[in-house]
Amino acid sequence: MEVLPNRRSPADEQFSTGRIQLLNYPIIHSAILRALQYFFPMKLFFTVGAMAYLLGSIPFGFILAWAFLGTDVRKIGSGNIGATNVLRTGSKGLGIATLLLDAAKGYAAVVLGRFVSTHAGATGAHLDVLLGLAALCAMIGHVFPLWLKFRGGKGVATGVGVFLALAPAAVAIALAVFVVVFAMFHYVSLASIIATAAFPVVTALLLRSRDHSLMPFIVAASLLIIVKHHANIRRLLGGSENRLEFTKR
Repeated sequence: MEVLPNRRSPADEQFSTGRIQLLNYPIIHSAILRALQYFFPMKLFFTVGAMAYLLGSIPFGFILAWAFLGTDVRKIGSGNIGATNVLRTGSKGLGIATLLLDAAKGYAAVVLGRFVSTHAGATGAHLDVLLGLAALCAMIGHVFPLWLKFRGGKGVATGVGVFLALAPAAVAIALAVFVVVFAMFHYVSLASIIATAAFPVVTALLLRSRDHSLMPFIVAASLLIIVKHHANIRRLLGGSENRLEFTKR
């Protein structure tokens, strides 16, 4: 049986020619290259995100309270695994250790993300996106840790760590806001919420234009912290939020 050649109609030829010419436009060509630049190396995105999540998910508050006090910190106070609730066990030392370790793991997640990304050849805006991804995934790991059935902390200390790695000057200003609000009202939750809300604004003002690709991740991480304080916000509005007072025991 004779095989007929695959003949294309004039309309098909016109469509194909138009498509090739369309791809030759600099704007279209640039858009395609940018899309490939961001979405083709999915292994790198997955690697950076997974490492950051696992680092962020280490529940230092739970581990320290269990190891040194034999206490499940989730069963006291607010049920949170963060530094503020660890302080409610009566151990200032463990509370401070939790604060520092939670911040350190957030900082380490971004530093490790930078190391892996730069060695994979990421630069410029592509690198910024990967660093933002590492920061957000570390936050998600702390708030939703796999090891504790996705019931973690509120992300303030870990947020300080990731933000310190991304925008240290903005962190200094946000910490100053935290100190002032806490000194005035003695509510850790209120100080955390206001400082967190201020951070993206300060960051946007301080960062270079090239770094604005970090902003979606910074805003998302900040919103995650604020949303996790929803119960505190209700108690603040209802006047039933607990103050944190430091007294000698």
